[in-house]
Amino acid sequence: MDIFECISKRASVREYQTKPISQQVLTQLVDAGRRGPSARAVEPWEFVVVTQRELLQTLGELANTGAFIKEAAACIAVFCQDTKYYLEDGCAATENILLAACACGLGACWVAGDKKPYAEDIKKLLNAPSDFRLISLIALGWPKEEIRQSKKRQIKEVIHWQRF
Repeated sequence: MDIFECISKRASVREYQTKPISQQVLTQLVDAGRRGPSARAVEPWEFVVVTQRELLQTLGELANTGAFIKEAAACIAVFCQDTKYYLEDGCAATENILLAACACGLGACWVAGDKKPYAEDIKKLLNAPSDFRLISLIALGWPKEEIRQSKKRQIKEVIHWQRF
């Protein structure tokens, strides 16, 4: 699948089959994340891949907007060292993982991390160093249903040439 098709097809998926995701595929997803752009080439990211059912259950309980993590086959927690552009770098890595997941036929959903009240609890649960920030939790699994992208605004509604 080419990148434009992947971007067009990617959507947030919150319902998954019980089928596991191979370690090879999960490693490919993290590899996609680490290849994201990084301000000043700092690459402040670290990735925690969670596949243990008990940990997924706890993540789903802690992240109140991500209860569906409990049913996911895996979750990738994206952390960044608290540098000047940690949020931008971590978000770029997260988007790369979401697009790579789509290219692999996986369903995925981005759950916010930074500035959320549960961020510190998740850092402790996953043993993240104190100088790291939780950027996102990415729930992953084989989708239960066909992935359908939600309605998007038309290009003519959002594009401006030369000035706003």
